[in-house]
Amino acid sequence: MELSPSHRQPLAEEVTAKLRAMVQSGEWPLDRRIPSEPELMAGLGVSRGTLREAVKALAHTGMLEVRRGDGTYVRATSEISGAARRLYQDHTEQHVLEVRLGLDTQAARLAARHATDDDVTALRSLLATRDRAWKAGNYAEWAEADWRFHERVALASANPLLHELYASFGAAFHQDLLVQHSRPGFEGLPHEGHGALLAAIERRDEEAAVATVSRNLNSCAEWLAE
Repeated sequence: MELSPSHRQPLAEEVTAKLRAMVQSGEWPLDRRIPSEPELMAGLGVSRGTLREAVKALAHTGMLEVRRGDGTYVRATSEISGAARRLYQDHTEQHVLEVRLGLDTQAARLAARHATDDDVTALRSLLATRDRAWKAGNYAEWAEADWRFHERVALASANPLLHELYASFGAAFHQDLLVQHSRPGFEGLPHEGHGALLAAIERRDEEAAVATVSRNLNSCAEWLAE
């Protein structure tokens, strides 16, 4: 039976919520293509028009990207990170770094206060992966581990909103690292901001955690300005 106009919007919203959940759960990984329209229509039991309305809604937020003739791809894991991903494209590295300074320092302070043993273990493992990758010349893996380290610090803050805001920097941060590593004089394994931060978190030293992050990011800002 044909749906009346009054019922189309709630159905589209319901389908939008289901698609969003698939992205957020990791069932549809970041930067991967989602299932085809016929497959989704059959799986969700909806019409092409309803499905396209839901996909369009998530594409508008930046979570999905529709490529004509190629399919639809996951570009962000939340509306916040999707909007941020588009926003960062209009700003300089310096602007992004200045905003990160506020988020990083607060994440470090709260991580030193709330980090669990599991958090510390995960951070130590990410640093080891980062070190191995840099020494092996695997810069993609190095950049990924470096970003995951910083994101895990934000997760260890025990503030889910701060973590989500910080995670929105993922694409911009990762891309910048890959560009920076090729610049002359770039050092991929500085102790400051990584090993020193982890040590401060383990000691529950909030002020030391903030200080090491501040020194590291200010040093990055100076290096970018050269």
